[in-house]
Order: sequence, then C-alpha cells, then structure tokens
Amino acid sequence: MDSSPSPTSPPPTGTSPAGGTSTGSTALRKAALRLIPFVAVMFFINYLDRTAISFAGPNGMNDDLALTAAQYGFAAGIFFVGYIILEIPSNLALHRFGARKWLARIMVTWGIVAVLFTWVQDATQLYWLRFLLGVTEAGFFPGAILFLTLWFPREYRRRALAGFYLAQPLTTVIGAPLAGFLMQSGHGVFGLEGWRFMFLCVGVPAIVLGVACWFYLTDKPEDAKWLTADERAWMRRELDAEADENEARGHVSARRILGEGRVWALAVAYFGLIYGLYSLAFFLPTIIGGFQERFGTTFSVFEKGLVTAVPYVPAAIALFLWSRHIYRNGFKSWHIALPTLAAGVSVPVALYMNSPFLTILVIAVTACGIFMALPNFWSLPAQFLTGAAAAAGIAFINTFGNIGGFSAPYITGWLTDLTGDEKLGLWLTGGLLVLSSVILLVLSRRSRAALTETPRTATV
Repeated sequence: MDSSPSPTSPPPTGTSPAGGTSTGSTALRKAALRLIPFVAVMFFINYLDRTAISFAGPNGMNDDLALTAAQYGFAAGIFFVGYIILEIPSNLALHRFGARKWLARIMVTWGIVAVLFTWVQDATQLYWLRFLLGVTEAGFFPGAILFLTLWFPREYRRRALAGFYLAQPLTTVIGAPLAGFLMQSGHGVFGLEGWRFMFLCVGVPAIVLGVACWFYLTDKPEDAKWLTADERAWMRRELDAEADENEARGHVSARRILGEGRVWALAVAYFGLIYGLYSLAFFLPTIIGGFQERFGTTFSVFEKGLVTAVPYVPAAIALFLWSRHIYRNGFKSWHIALPTLAAGVSVPVALYMNSPFLTILVIAVTACGIFMALPNFWSLPAQFLTGAAAAAGIAFINTFGNIGGFSAPYITGWLTDLTGDEKLGLWLTGGLLVLSSVILLVLSRRSRAALTETPRTATV
C-alpha cells in the first residue's frame, strides 16, 4: 500500500514536467469536468434517499408509527438486506450492459420506491419499503466506483474518487437543513405530515436524474464524442497499460475473488468503516434530539437539521485537503489507518462531553476521520483487480461492508432499548473502527509489493 517515491521524483517517461502529456492532461480535465460532478450529484441524491429516514425518525415518524428504538434501527438497517442480496449481480450486469443504462435503471426504480414512503402507515410497511429501496438501489455505489475506474487511470483515480465522495458529507451539510426545512414548512401541504412531505420531495429528483443519466453518461473513453480521437486513444492506452501491469504482478480473476485474502481483508476493514458511517448517519439526529433532556436545550426541526449538518462541514473540507495531500505526496498506509483510528477513538468520547458544543466538536472528529479514509480506501481494490474481477471484487467488498450498514442501526437501537442509553452501542462502533485501522496496517505490511503506486502531478 505504501509508495516509496518522493514528491520530488522526476515525472514518468513520456510525460511533461507538469505531469502527463498535453493530450493526456486535456483528456483528463475534460473527463473530470464532465463526469465527476454529475456522478457526485447522483451520489448526493442516493445518500439523501437512503438516510432520509434518519431525519424523519426523531421528527414525527417514530411517534406517528409508534416505533421503538429497535424497530427504528431495524427499519433503517433492513435496507441493506435487499441491497446486499443483489449487489454483486447488479454490478456484473452494469459491467455487461454499461453504466449509462444500468445506473439510469437503478435511479428511476429507487426514486419510485422512495416516493412511496410518503404514504407508509405502520412499521411493517416501513420495513417492506426499506427492503425494496435496498433491492432497487443495489449496485449503484459500487457501479459508480467501477464507472470511475473505467475512466481514470490509477495515478489520477484517488482525486476522481475524492471528488465523487465529497457528495457524501455534503449530503448532510445540505440535506439535513433541507430536510428540516421541508418537514417544518411542508407540514400540512397536500394534507401530509412534515416528514411525509420530506420523503416526497427527496424521492422525485432520483427519477428525474435517472432519466438524465441515460442521455448524459458515456460508458467508456472510446465512445466519448466529446473527446478528440487523440484524447480517446491516450486514455485507452493508459487504462490498458494499467490492466497489463495488474496482470503481470498478480491479477485476480473473477472466479478467484472469494479465495483472495486481500479482498477479504479489505472487506472486513470496510465493514468497520461502514458500521461507523451509518452509526453516525442514522443516530446523530437522534443524539441531537436528546440534547434537550441531557443539556436542557431546545431546537426547532429546522435548527436540528442545521446542527446535524455541523460535523460534516469540516468533514467535507478534511476529505478534500487530505485527498489533495495524498495525490501530491504519494499514498502511505497511514493515510487510511490514522484517520480511521481517530474516528474509532472519538466515537465513544462524544458521549461523555458536558455540553452540546463539545459533543458536536468530538463528533466532527469522527466524521472527519471516516471521510478522510473512505475515498482513498476505494483506490485499493483497483490496484490488483481489473475487468469482471474488478466488478465482482468491488461489489463483494461493498456488499460485505454494507452488512455493517444493516448491523449498525439495528444493533445500536437494540442496545439502546436494552440498556436505556446509546453508550454501549457507540462503544462497539468505536471498537470496530479501531479494528479496521489495524487490519489496514497489517494488510499494507503483507501486500506492499502488490499494492504500490507512483504518484504523478497531473491536474485533473
């Protein structure tokens, strides 16, 4: 995982001092400007729809549907059951039919299901809709990751993934206040409670963007009419050279995925990261809702949304600056392990702060750690997986990790009901994040020769 060249190493043969040929730099810039913002907006809507329940729960839905903490956690988590079942088949279908068609299909179908939450009447219906949301959304995230790996060579991929991943913290920065505004101002519109109106408003954009995806995305560089012939040829050569290199140093076939130790190690490490991510996503609004009891503070629904967004502002900044630092100076194993460790240590600490300000400050450390690690994590599988193996491997790692997406809200809610507070559940979250950091360090020591890359300084 570590890279040894110094930042002052000369550029690779065939590149200009600025990094990359003029043709290559232009091609990458065009691809970055056209593809990354659009795919990031897709991810923004994706994450907003899957976490909308976290805003609705403490702001009327739990009371209206008479949900306990465990029932709410189960509803939040059952999404990942359907998601996990169809994750790998969906990603292989994307590899076969192309990202443009398959991502469009995913978005339109999940958007339809997301809108149906507007009329949910009880816990059973909520469970079924969350399950169906996972079924229809299956394959989107690893499909988007795979799509970017098909466009950006390894030396530029971290930055592309960072731009894509920036949508996730921004979903809460923008989405939490937006959800609060919709719930507060939309109460009574069409005769709906505020949380129902919010579900309606965040579901429709997925359908619209899915239709746009069909016409806007391009599956691979050789099909891009918006690139010149020389630019298309340059990108194809770079991607083919990377695939050849992977073959020479131990390419993993799709059939060997489940027998590959590196894939399993990354899957377990990702499980811890996702467990932490969704513990934070699904229970932060609930923790903030509990400030009134703990500290005597009172917030309106919109103000709760604003407070929920606060930790994600520094997280978005940290994600950008950290990925930029790695891109310029070369990747080391601690670039993932250290922020993951910081996130794990800070999770339970937040529960023992004596003011809302200090609690949010420590939660911000957790959010920064998780989001500094995640985009850089996803550049690792593509260093030894290509083609169908990349589709299957990325989907498997994401599938295994998302078992944490199911486990985190359910186990946290169950432990909260069992013990009367959320401390034990979040101690478990912290422990799993620490375990992930250890696994990543051990993996880097055993696989350094296989997972090494040399940084370039081209601008994307």
